Amino acid sequence: MATDASRRRRLATAAVLPWTAWAVLRATGTERGYPLVPAMSFTPYAAASSLLPLAVAVRARAWLATALAAGSGALLAGAVLSHRRVGDPDVTSRRPDGPRLRVATVSLRMGLVPAAPVVELVRRCAVDVLSVQELTPEAEKALRAAGLDQLLPWAHVIAARPGSVPSASGAVWSRLPATEAGAVPGVFEQPTSRVAVPGAGTVELTAVHSAPPATSPRAVRDWAGDLAGLPAPHPGVLRVLAGDFNATHDHAALRAVLRAGWADAAQRAGRGLSWSWRPLRLPWPRLVLDHVLIDPRIGVRAVDLVHVPGSDHRALVVDLVLPPV
Repeated sequence: MATDASRRRRLATAAVLPWTAWAVLRATGTERGYPLVPAMSFTPYAAASSLLPLAVAVRARAWLATALAAGSGALLAGAVLSHRRVGDPDVTSRRPDGPRLRVATVSLRMGLVPAAPVVELVRRCAVDVLSVQELTPEAEKALRAAGLDQLLPWAHVIAARPGSVPSASGAVWSRLPATEAGAVPGVFEQPTSRVAVPGAGTVELTAVHSAPPATSPRAVRDWAGDLAGLPAPHPGVLRVLAGDFNATHDHAALRAVLRAGWADAAQRAGRGLSWSWRPLRLPWPRLVLDHVLIDPRIGVRAVDLVHVPGSDHRALVVDLVLPPV
């Protein structure tokens, strides 16, 4: 009997160790390379399933394993719940009538998303500035033919570089007067435009598209380089980063970007747990890969996630409140 009990306790301890290791990596931000980096995207699922090793440990009367399981589950749950936090709700309440700017980000799934739903999204949501990822020459022509230029007449489109996939192109479309301000270097094209907002001066928006870290060690290195290359907020201009970061708040690399001074608009609005990506033909997993990062001087009125037919990403539509000049 004693031998059987000891065996059950050893097995319970072994069962707990993967969740313990996951919790330590998440808490310390020490995940590196492939496959640890893509695995961290699934931290909410690790947190939800952490009750399983806890139940096994309690049933086996393995008290050390029980303590490890409870501690790991608490760390993982705390990390996930922290995604929802509201950063500074007073920022908006202090400027309830400030200049407004509605920003949306849309991924076209390698250019295969039909143009009509995208144009309808811009019209229905009264979008001022649109960040577009996974654009192709054919998709660009279709969007223009469907009337996007009539709604958003100012465009900064950067075609994919020679040797890149056609969907490496990116674009910023604007209803308000805008000038091309170059691009942020990366594996994919990430154009930057400066938009003139009445009453608020200039807002600089970059259409972000970081390389996905999902397939190989090299992909992880490309992804890490893309995130590290993003600009920081600057006191001389209001900046916004909007697009597909291919990163969640469980990634240390994205948290490093935020520590440069950015605020996540979805978190500001209490929507930090709202998913933006899932496989097109499967209901799960659901991940928070798309973000609108804002200068902390900018307030957030509302955040919506909108289904786009044909895309594996939901559009992120953010209503921003800008400091008046």
